[in-house]
Amino acid sequence: MTATMTMTAPTTAAVSTAAVPVLPDALSDEEIGRGLVRGDESCLAVAHRRWARLVHTLAARALGDPREAEDVTQQVFLAAWRGRAGYHPERGPVPAWLVGITRRKIADALTARTRRLDLVAAAGAALTPFPDTREGPEHVLDRLVVTRELARLPRVQRDVLTLAFFGDLTQVQIADRTGMPLGTVKSHARRGLQRMRRSLDAA
Repeated sequence: MTATMTMTAPTTAAVSTAAVPVLPDALSDEEIGRGLVRGDESCLAVAHRRWARLVHTLAARALGDPREAEDVTQQVFLAAWRGRAGYHPERGPVPAWLVGITRRKIADALTARTRRLDLVAAAGAALTPFPDTREGPEHVLDRLVVTRELARLPRVQRDVLTLAFFGDLTQVQIADRTGMPLGTVKSHARRGLQRMRRSLDAA
């Protein structure tokens, strides 16, 4: 009886241990990397939970815009998934690979921002910031004050608000015209208006 119980207990324990699944978040970096190469979507989800904050922090520091950083973060993990076959564990760990992708996506975002700003500047220059001579003196004064305050803003805020004030464009239209994400347009417009309001209050 005793011998039988002694043999049975380890067998039961072995079966019980084998039946316990490995939790995805408990995977090592190497296991996540191998899973990505195999096309395991759960490993992509774990990688996102583990390193999305790192990617977002790098992007936010480089771009100075949390919303653009969010876009870059999404692009990084999408690029990692699409290019997973190009990941080679022997060349470095997964976080280093993601940082490399992040740097490339940041460079792409900065290049796109330059193109957008050039487009906005060209569109703003094509607008007439000065009023029609048929407008009343109060309206003329208002527009001149707005023009003066716009000139004091950072370039991207100034360009967005120029399209809004003088181009009479909605934020959705500004986003369509410039290629900026709508959230970025709203953010620049809000910060620009806040700066103008503080300046006018001080005056």
